[in-house]
Amino acid sequence: MTVRVEPATAERWADIAQVFGPRGRRADSCWCQRFRDADAPDNRTALHEEVTHSDVPVGLIAYDGEEAVGWTRVVPRSTLPGIARNRALARILDDDPSALWVTCFVVRRDHRGQGIGVQLLGEAVEWAARHGASVLDGHPVDTDLLSGHPAPSAVFTGTLRMFERVGFVELGRTFPSRPVMRRALATSG
Repeated sequence: MTVRVEPATAERWADIAQVFGPRGRRADSCWCQRFRDADAPDNRTALHEEVTHSDVPVGLIAYDGEEAVGWTRVVPRSTLPGIARNRALARILDDDPSALWVTCFVVRRDHRGQGIGVQLLGEAVEWAARHGASVLDGHPVDTDLLSGHPAPSAVFTGTLRMFERVGFVELGRTFPSRPVMRRALATSG
């Protein structure tokens, strides 16, 4: 399946909400706020304010035709306190102010298993390069080291296989099933 990927702008807020689906109707759901310190009454409001007021879009939306089916956040690593304060990540990552981070993937249930996450990640690489990033990093899950079939909520940061398919290399691991992945970029921004 090939999807079209667009920046998550204020005009596309309804599309973002569509991707988050029924769980997203709850304002206290994640709404891609896990690694942030937002000053908002709830996570939905925090993401809405971020999308509405950011000079550079903070994420990408995948479309199947005109229907929004996926989301990923791609932002400067330095804007994510939850990443910066993580001691296990600090042992692996360098202090690169131009590094971007892909935090999460949301794919609507009726579109999972169709490669949308891989396509979003591929577009995230292009997005990061166009916006002057030296590298794009992420912290997916190595599902081969998990027992059973993981729930989608367990792999919201992506999977090792996704990252490998898009040319990322492993820097190290914070836990046996948690590799830190990096894609070096030839910037064009």
